[in-house]
Amino acid sequence: MLRFWKTVYVPLFFLVMLSACAGKKLDTAGPLISHVQDKFAPDQRNALFRVEPVSESGKLVLKGETSVPEAHKALLDSLAERGISIIDSIMLLPDSTVGGKSWGLVTLSVGNIRHNPDNAEEMVSQLLLGTPVKILKRSHDWFLVQSPDEYIGWIDDSALFPVSETVLDEWKSSNRYFYNRISGSAYASPDEKGPVVSDLVLGDLFSADPGKEGFLQMHFPDGRTGYVKKDECTPFQEWGSSHAVNEIIRTACQLVGRPYLWGGTSTKAVDCSGLMKTAFFSQGIILARDASQQARYGQILPVTDSLDFLPGDLLFFGRSKEHVTHVGMYIGNGKYVHSSGLVRINSFNPKDPDYLDYNRKRLVSASRVLNSLDTEEIIPVQQHAWYISN
Repeated sequence: MLRFWKTVYVPLFFLVMLSACAGKKLDTAGPLISHVQDKFAPDQRNALFRVEPVSESGKLVLKGETSVPEAHKALLDSLAERGISIIDSIMLLPDSTVGGKSWGLVTLSVGNIRHNPDNAEEMVSQLLLGTPVKILKRSHDWFLVQSPDEYIGWIDDSALFPVSETVLDEWKSSNRYFYNRISGSAYASPDEKGPVVSDLVLGDLFSADPGKEGFLQMHFPDGRTGYVKKDECTPFQEWGSSHAVNEIIRTACQLVGRPYLWGGTSTKAVDCSGLMKTAFFSQGIILARDASQQARYGQILPVTDSLDFLPGDLLFFGRSKEHVTHVGMYIGNGKYVHSSGLVRINSFNPKDPDYLDYNRKRLVSASRVLNSLDTEEIIPVQQHAWYISN
């Protein structure tokens, strides 16, 4: 009987003890993981930190992935300080699927960004031709990328050309141009009556050489070439040199009547925050992606009955300051432009035919952008390290 107890109950006892110990480690690790996430990656749209503690054979194993090396180190340090031994199985991004090409350039006039790697998945944003991105990992025909506004999502390989950091630096030093019209085309020859190579939209960026007969010969990142009318292009160095508020407003108003598109950030169709991004990008200013993110930055303005705003101020709507769901731009005389169903202009004046009582009641916040350039999430392209050479 004693031998039976030793052979059966003693191992069982130790298994129970190991399980209890692992349980305590899990109870400790969970709050630490949450703390690190809150500190380093509070918004998963901009920073990935997906870590889960699991118990395997009595050992604490950390599984998941992160794009924030500082968060990974902070978590391991916190666990070590508490004397908790772990098996680190957290994948640091970029991962091995990227190889030596951890950067990419968008090759289409507009590339769609999706929440998951499938064309049937929700579109959450868009990126324009020539936009530089960080490649975090690859899954079959899709890349997980981070854009210059720090937004993270999936783009299919037909819209992205992976490059090394060396090639990206060469692109930064190339003779680049900004496409300055709402929409247009690149042609197979310097003749606008000839075959079309690609459509173009406001904000597309490309390198180009002198062409002929009023055209530039443009180069797509994937090696294709085309011709674009020279007067529809602005040299990169001149783009956004003035940050003119009247031009920002003019761009937004030029899109009046364009359809609303969830995730849209181009002149083809836009959502509410996409309209703001497009208008400011026309003057070389990068804003955060979503309305709830845009509301965090710039000079926060009080919302009073006097509605003391300046043209170009961003207006935020929702249930509260903490629950922003919509954004528009003040354009003066009590009016604002926004994308709701379609891009439209409405008024805060009850006497105006375009007054919207619904929006007046849910105006919760506002911010001023142009006096906050080169602050967090309001970045001039000419000062963004992904676009310019050091």
